[in-house]
Amino acid sequence: MEITEDVIKLRKLSQQFAYTSIQMHESIGRKIGLSGTDHKYLGFLLQKGSMTAGELSIITGLTTGAVTGLIDRFEAKKLVSRQADKNDRRKIIIVPDNARIAQLIIPYYQDFQDNTDHLFASFSNEELKTLEKYFRNAMEIMNAKIEKTNQ
Repeated sequence: MEITEDVIKLRKLSQQFAYTSIQMHESIGRKIGLSGTDHKYLGFLLQKGSMTAGELSIITGLTTGAVTGLIDRFEAKKLVSRQADKNDRRKIIIVPDNARIAQLIIPYYQDFQDNTDHLFASFSNEELKTLEKYFRNAMEIMNAKIEKTNQ
């Protein structure tokens, strides 16, 4: 496959998209009293539900010490709680307060989500399949890079 000027142009646009996404999340994070990365890590807890600090460390790629600090910050804002595992009291489960988290972040994301839905609705089914292919394959490339970097 030939790497054309158009391919390079699209790669650069994808990079600009990523940078703009980081800026938006940092801006929203500051508005809700968290860093951009902290509030995105909160999303892992919303998506996956309760988990141990070790599991959160694996998902985020953060060290266990960094995850402890992250959980401390979330707990101080009453966004999560630490609960002893019922089967193994040595294990602590991080439990997100989904209602409190939603109350905190939805006001800053609802318009973005609505506008994104409208944008996607403006594409044909074929175009949506192309976008889906891009996102799925791009995530595979990123996950492979994460795996390789973590070795």
